[in-house]
Amino acid sequence: MDTSAPAGTAALIARVAAAQEGLRATVASLGDAGLAAASALPGWTRGHVCAHVARNADGMRNLLTWAQTGVPRPMYADGGAREADIERDAHRPAAAHLADLARSGDGFVEHARRLDGEAWAAEVVLRNGDRMPARMLPGHRLREVLIHHVDLAAGYSPADWPEEEARFLLDSLASAWSGRGDCPPLELRASDTGQRLATGAGPGSPVRVDGPAHALAAWLAGRGRGGGLRCSRGEVPALPAWM
Repeated sequence: MDTSAPAGTAALIARVAAAQEGLRATVASLGDAGLAAASALPGWTRGHVCAHVARNADGMRNLLTWAQTGVPRPMYADGGAREADIERDAHRPAAAHLADLARSGDGFVEHARRLDGEAWAAEVVLRNGDRMPARMLPGHRLREVLIHHVDLAAGYSPADWPEEEARFLLDSLASAWSGRGDCPPLELRASDTGQRLATGAGPGSPVRVDGPAHALAAWLAGRGRGGGLRCSRGEVPALPAWM
């Protein structure tokens, strides 16, 4: 039996580990008072963001177990469990958040590194009902960590995403928007990475939007109003929530 991840998946797992370490370094700089302060997400403190990132790692690990065993195992116990767990864990001291982020994040990475090639091909189901092969889970985890690092509103912005991760996020988010009728048709052109992407499924002719990959990705993720972007038709269009 092949007990190693495919080469591309193994590299992605290593990037997840690096992104998690970067987020933890930011959290470690905040202290108890800093984590109790507001995040960039309405109604959430930075502690809520940390709790969400930790619980997401546990949920993703449940899906790895599903892929490994063939026994269906949802990300969360039920519809309200995710929200309840985040609220339960949001108000802890900084040391507790850091320990939880390390345990859950490292647990996901270690579990992923143990999966064999056959398990990576197994289909699992995300919380929103999307079905996908398990090999896509590390990418989803990476996207989660990179975006929520920005949501901490603690000095880490989309401009701090490494170019490789900005490129990845732009590809990933454009794919997420591609089938949505509430998104206008878009032609995205990244001035720094050279990416050319079409997305959106709404009516009308495509709107061209140009700018750095990190700015395009932040806009698609709802983490920017289009600063640093140029639109072929006046202002950069407002987008609905991407998730």
